[in-house]
Amino acid sequence: MSHKRPARRIQGVEKNIWLEFTKMAADYKPVNLGQGFPNFSPPDFVRQAFSDVVSGEDCLMHQYTRAFGHPNLVKILAKLYGQLLGQSIDPFGDILVTVGATQALFTAFQALVDEGDEVIIIEPFFDCYEPMVKMAGGSCVFVPLRPKGTPDKPALSSGDWALDPDELASKFTERTKAIVLNTPNNPLGKVFKREELQVIAELCLKHDVVCISDEVYEWIVFDDNAHVKIASFPGMWAQTVTIGSAGKTFSATGWKEAVARGFQRELDVLGRPESYFFQLPRQLQEKRNRLAECLLSVGMRPIIPEGGYFLNADISALNVELPDPADDEEEPYDYRFAKWLIKTKGLATIPVSAFYSPGHRKDFASYVRLCYVKEDSTLEAAEKILKEWHLTK
Repeated sequence: MSHKRPARRIQGVEKNIWLEFTKMAADYKPVNLGQGFPNFSPPDFVRQAFSDVVSGEDCLMHQYTRAFGHPNLVKILAKLYGQLLGQSIDPFGDILVTVGATQALFTAFQALVDEGDEVIIIEPFFDCYEPMVKMAGGSCVFVPLRPKGTPDKPALSSGDWALDPDELASKFTERTKAIVLNTPNNPLGKVFKREELQVIAELCLKHDVVCISDEVYEWIVFDDNAHVKIASFPGMWAQTVTIGSAGKTFSATGWKEAVARGFQRELDVLGRPESYFFQLPRQLQEKRNRLAECLLSVGMRPIIPEGGYFLNADISALNVELPDPADDEEEPYDYRFAKWLIKTKGLATIPVSAFYSPGHRKDFASYVRLCYVKEDSTLEAAEKILKEWHLTK
């Protein structure tokens, strides 16, 4: 099929940063802080549940199940999120289980977006949103989070990045069908505050717009921040598609279905010290702080995330002499820096401009994204690379 032309509706989004940088990680075998997956095991109780299901006597557990989600799983999800939202949830009518959050996003766009519809996307954004909207026949309208006036701080917080309410309101038109909200945000780690969500909710209700709320990092929130579900706002239950991730929740990104027992266990201990949802953000906050301190020590300016898997760092002060871009394309600075870092120093990161639309990409081409959800030995290896490089500059 390589000789066939792609559909016109996806022209301009054929490239995929993950294909390029995953191949580089395989070729150069760097210390990989680029891709967002843990390199430590899921909690014991989840692995035991998986083992029990696989080795159990019920042969039907290996066969087809209900198409929209196994009954045990949708029941426990309805019970857990009904409690969190203060909302009665029908497990068989309100919940859909998909093969990962990416499939959930795809099916949401396919089900809701018609030809000619507009979908507002907040930047930076996980890069699958744009091609999925285009595949459904819609068009993307972008509105960026912008850093507020704190230029002298050695490290910013992801909370320093905010929407302009007037700019956001100007993007809503009679063609607007949906807005995509991602909190905590990938790659920035911003946790949207209740006041910010209220602005979005009011615009959705005013214009009868659906909010597709990508909340895959909902349990990974740091410091005094709190994850607030926009579906809990008055009037927003009927306007919101909320997307979660069992893989991100239980640090098992390769698993997609054998998690009902894990959710049941967490519901039983919700809010208590033995809860995995309580312990995980505290463990990851230590890793986040450790990486941020290292980046500061070598001249990078980290943006401290309020939640999620990732930390962005400003590389503009490093003054690295990089190879010129290829003649046939103007490659952004952060792309060239990330490739140079893999090839010459053995450390993998992801260029943040990949998470922006072409119109805003050049304005945010001085950042790289690093994943701190790694074993301490991996973070130690990354620190060693960065500090040795800093000493030889």
